[in-house]
Amino acid sequence: MSETQSSTPNAPTYAATNIQILDGIQHVRKRPAMYIGDVHSRGLHHLIYEIVDNSIDETLAGYNDIIDLSLNEDGSVTVTDNGRGIPVDIHPEKKKSALELVMTVIGAGGKFDKGAYKVSGGLHGVGASVVNALSEWCEVEVSRDGKIWFQRYHQGVPQCEVQAIGETDKTGTKTSFKPDASIFKNTEFRKDVIIDRMRELAFLNSQLKIVVRDTEGVEDIFHFEGGISEFVKYTDHNRISLVKEPVFISGERDTTMVEIALQYNDSYQENVFSYVNNINTHEGGTHVTGFRKALTRTLNASAQKNDLLKNLKISLSGDDFKEGLTAVISVKVAEPQFEGQTKTKLGNSETQSIVESIVNEHLADYLESNPGVLKTVIEKVKGAALSREAARKAKELTRRKSALESSGLPGKLADCSINDPEHCELYIVEGDSAGGSAKQGRDRSFQAILPLKGKILNVEKARLHKMLENEEIKTIILALGTSFGVDEFAVDKLRYGKIIIMTDADVDGAHIRTLLLTFFFRHMRELIEAGKVFIAQPPLYLVKSGRDQRYAWDDDERTSIIESMKKQQKGKASVSVQRYKGLGEMNPEQLWNTTMDPEHRSLLQVTVENAMEADQIFSTLMGDKVDPRRDFIEKNARYVRRLDV
Repeated sequence: MSETQSSTPNAPTYAATNIQILDGIQHVRKRPAMYIGDVHSRGLHHLIYEIVDNSIDETLAGYNDIIDLSLNEDGSVTVTDNGRGIPVDIHPEKKKSALELVMTVIGAGGKFDKGAYKVSGGLHGVGASVVNALSEWCEVEVSRDGKIWFQRYHQGVPQCEVQAIGETDKTGTKTSFKPDASIFKNTEFRKDVIIDRMRELAFLNSQLKIVVRDTEGVEDIFHFEGGISEFVKYTDHNRISLVKEPVFISGERDTTMVEIALQYNDSYQENVFSYVNNINTHEGGTHVTGFRKALTRTLNASAQKNDLLKNLKISLSGDDFKEGLTAVISVKVAEPQFEGQTKTKLGNSETQSIVESIVNEHLADYLESNPGVLKTVIEKVKGAALSREAARKAKELTRRKSALESSGLPGKLADCSINDPEHCELYIVEGDSAGGSAKQGRDRSFQAILPLKGKILNVEKARLHKMLENEEIKTIILALGTSFGVDEFAVDKLRYGKIIIMTDADVDGAHIRTLLLTFFFRHMRELIEAGKVFIAQPPLYLVKSGRDQRYAWDDDERTSIIESMKKQQKGKASVSVQRYKGLGEMNPEQLWNTTMDPEHRSLLQVTVENAMEADQIFSTLMGDKVDPRRDFIEKNARYVRRLDV
């Protein structure tokens, strides 16, 4: 360093003393998102899944058949299994109990030794130690070798030696932990989120029973002897199946175990859920590719063999076999290669050929023995092919129309002046009246307004070509600029950084909002996954007392404002309340101040935490079956806070 540099006033120093050396536990606490994704709800629940996954690994190894999960009154969680129990003997190199190493050292675990676990989901070996590091306190009891062994930790640091505290003739591990409130934004676990994952794990492991117990002692027990076949039935229970029972396929090649259950229903959507070693690979991978190729090839060959395509004038494509398909693909792989730390896509090339060969063999035999099922499915596939061809022609007409127009944008769209998508917003607004107020009240530089006329098509009950014939849906597609369809949709061409649904707070508004969300979830889910879709939150009330005017977004806030006003004017001034039944009742200035001004508005971001649960909700609300919809409304009506009836 030169003399001039060293004498620069107030210059920050950078020397050996500035280098921080963090051990594993400290690093986890300093950078928790690197290990669990985030410190919000998703990361919080991930703690439970890490501990449960260790018990699942014991199940996969053949040593455990029950997991007991208890939510405790103090905010802690207890997970108990009857597996072999974490080893407690002294590690020959580290000279510490194996239990302490598993709970406190990042990368310590039995998952790397294939003599201990042939198949495992927790391949990074960070599970229990990360949970321990991010907990205010953690306690582990291990039953093995005739004794109960115990160790307690505070923020990942052992508070005592591993010690025997009793005798037992059982085996297993009991882990209790309380998330650290200094790490997580919210430490309250959601029972519904936990139940969704535990149900999923029980479907995937037919030999396993999982018990979830809440703070009031209410138990939910999950045990499905039918395994993933019951998973498919559960997924499709709001739809009409085209076959009596799901087709179940299983086989093993070179230590890779494959289980697949599938069936076709009367819907126009595809639902394929894939798993590797119980990990949800929502981005798919080689196992899904192998399944799709085998399904298309086998169904096509069987249809040709039985002369079921003789009157079809167009060739079938792989997409035609997706319509109405529900499938669960579960593979157990000894050495899975996941793309990225998040483990959402399988990369093992050999898995594709293994899945292909197993599906080809077993599905061909099934179709040979069930010609009626084959005929029913092929009729469904042919209908999808005809719809695809009609949709292609509709797209071409749309393109020609756009080419003739100067901008290719819908006439009713009031666009913004800047063209940087990250700084632009599109408001999809219900009706011309609200659209007029929004157009006048907006900031024209970055806010675009697209008013809709009436309700859009319910895409849950319509094929692709019918959607593309619907004027409102075509208008939305043109405005977004992303194009449409499996091969053409491109999220990177989106013209707006935010898509904001703004509807009235009445029954019709709720219906229109649900129709729009159904469209985005079924056909542009990437927009939701990218965090681009939002719901506007206009106020429900305007409360006035003299010159004092305040907005309220729900009944509780309205009551609080009224009470506050009465205290400040000492009960003498009158208080009036205006209920906004529609966006059109607000003038442009009011709409801007309350709902569109980024400095003061409140937006709800639409997310998909659980694709299977979201699919269930949309098929319930927008499908053909009435009874499930009525049951859903009756069960959830008490949670509605912002609906005018």
